[in-house]
Amino acid sequence: MSDTHAQTVAFVRDTMLDQQDPPLTQIGAVKWIRENLFSSWLNILLTLLSLWVIYAALSHLLPWALRGIWDASNLSECRALAAERYGADASVACWAVLAERWPQLVFGFFPKELYWRPILAFLLFLAAVAPVLFSSVPRKMLWVTALAPFLLFWLIWGGSLWGPIAAVLGFVISWAIMTYAAPKIGALLSVILAIVVPVLYWLFVCGPLADALASVVPLALQPVATQKMGGFLLATIIGVSGIVLSLPLGILLALGRQSDMFIINKFSVAFIEIIRGVPLIVWLFTASLLLNYFLPPGTNFDLMLRVIIMVTLFSAAYIAEVVRGGLAALPKGQYEAADALGLDYWKSMRLIILPQALKISIPGIVNTFIGLFKDTTLVVFIGLLDPIGLSSSIRASTDWNGVYWELFVFIGLCFFIFCFSMGRYSLFLEKKLRREHR
Repeated sequence: MSDTHAQTVAFVRDTMLDQQDPPLTQIGAVKWIRENLFSSWLNILLTLLSLWVIYAALSHLLPWALRGIWDASNLSECRALAAERYGADASVACWAVLAERWPQLVFGFFPKELYWRPILAFLLFLAAVAPVLFSSVPRKMLWVTALAPFLLFWLIWGGSLWGPIAAVLGFVISWAIMTYAAPKIGALLSVILAIVVPVLYWLFVCGPLADALASVVPLALQPVATQKMGGFLLATIIGVSGIVLSLPLGILLALGRQSDMFIINKFSVAFIEIIRGVPLIVWLFTASLLLNYFLPPGTNFDLMLRVIIMVTLFSAAYIAEVVRGGLAALPKGQYEAADALGLDYWKSMRLIILPQALKISIPGIVNTFIGLFKDTTLVVFIGLLDPIGLSSSIRASTDWNGVYWELFVFIGLCFFIFCFSMGRYSLFLEKKLRREHR
């Protein structure tokens, strides 16, 4: 009886087995390759075809690039050195054009003895954006952020320091109106005055005031005309200015489009639809040829400033629609919660609504910024020498007539670095602000 019972009882292990490693086919690179490259016969065929295309491209591109000539003073010498080193039929890159002309591609025709000014301006710009982009930077650095645009203008264009100082006073006037006049005259009238009064100040008072102060205490750098700027210096100035200025303007337009005030709502709608309905190149020609007709007599804006104005307005219209999408995505309960807390309109927007809407809108905003930075190449059509325009002037010279791919590879790589950096920061910011799964 006991023997029969012993034979029918299931075996029970009284010791634990040692932990075993998973099969090689289920971990690491082998698993990834099996699942992504060789999961089916069609996937295998496409993988092999892709590898062949990559090999065919790299087998021609890498020898052309890695065996390139760097030590030549013109294209003829570059080809002679290539024939001497690699044979008469060798096809190699002539990187010597970059070695000789890189200052022109970066700074345009900016005076060589003043290169320290755009370099210092770039370092100041990095210090200014650091407290905005990274929370680990002390908040006191925001004062550098607020003053940097005026110092950057002074460093790049030169002239009297009193000009930027007088321009700052316009923003001080706007702040004073919003702070002290709003409780007495109402929000709508204070917003209108906070816009109109500084604009009138900048048009009629700012210039004479700066000249008067400069005659008493001259604080000036050597002026540099816009015509001497080009290359990536020009593209960076226009792109960064458009990005920095269009974001707050786009947010205001988005709020204005959702406003219950008839005038503000219709003005915002008309502005957004008109600007978005016309190509950027048309607005650039408007900035180049027609903008002065709409300004008071005797007013003369620098061409680059006119381009920055138009690029900013164009980008702001697109930012407004992106932000409006973020505002529309918020549930109605968020607005009701702000009202229940007793917050006024501006506090509810600043503390509750806009932080959530902007978090939702981050991909669209960064995408607009990337497109704006790449669109700076369109200024070549109105006579400003961006990197593409400078490459054409370099190829037009007798020394480098015939160089083509080397310049465009360098320009494309630089634009890729700028745009890829913005895209990666966008992903970093999205992950940092993702709180719904915590």
